[in-house]
Amino acid sequence: MARYTHGHAESVLRSHRRRTAEDSCGYLLPHLRPGDRLLDVGSGPGTITADLAGLVGEVVALEATEEAAALTAAELDRRGVTNATTVVGDVHALDLQDDGFDVVHAHQVLQHVADPVGALREMARVSRRVVAARDSDYQSFAWHPDLPVLDRWLALYDAAARANGGEPQAGRRLLAWAHAAGLDDVTPSSSTWCFATPGDREWWGGMWADRILTSALSDQLLDQRMATAAELEQIADGWRAWAADPDGWISLHHGEVLARVDR
Repeated sequence: MARYTHGHAESVLRSHRRRTAEDSCGYLLPHLRPGDRLLDVGSGPGTITADLAGLVGEVVALEATEEAAALTAAELDRRGVTNATTVVGDVHALDLQDDGFDVVHAHQVLQHVADPVGALREMARVSRRVVAARDSDYQSFAWHPDLPVLDRWLALYDAAARANGGEPQAGRRLLAWAHAAGLDDVTPSSSTWCFATPGDREWWGGMWADRILTSALSDQLLDQRMATAAELEQIADGWRAWAADPDGWISLHHGEVLARVDR
């Protein structure tokens, strides 16, 4: 496994807990059936997992560590979800039977793994109908106003993710990875998150101002001497300035693939 760049600090979970099935896997929802058995790879804090559990018969949530799986389980418990369970495993070598699931889903996972093609092969092996993946494409993020300090933020994130064995431009590569994994009935698509209202800017800019200072990413940047503490403070100030600008706008681009693996 590659090292997970984001980690699970409060500043990171604040972002991930906002995600829903509707805003994060809308491309998949029309293909779900009430009786489906679904594997959710990289379930994180579990908000998407819990939403999906309300649409299918059973969900198994997979995480790479007990710590991360506990985050999923806590959200499932909080929302009273009774048709979902958590397991710990490696997406590169799933300890799960062939064709054991109708749907296998991964949101923001393949950008972080050491072998995304191998991961997709494993996801396809355990699916009897659909494999779905959505990932960010950091270099195609766009924002206004043009603040050089945010360009530096993006460059530092890219360097850190690559040092961890990840691929920050995963979104644009999903189709190629799916083909390399032997999937040939693939529907590619893309979608965006946009933050531009005062409330959304305050949330996104404030979250990243904290995240660049208090997360696994900030620890890595300092430990590996990619940036100084003063530089990270400047980036945090840049995010706050962006959030305070009434013209502030950002769009986050994501690639998506939906592959049919009918048995």
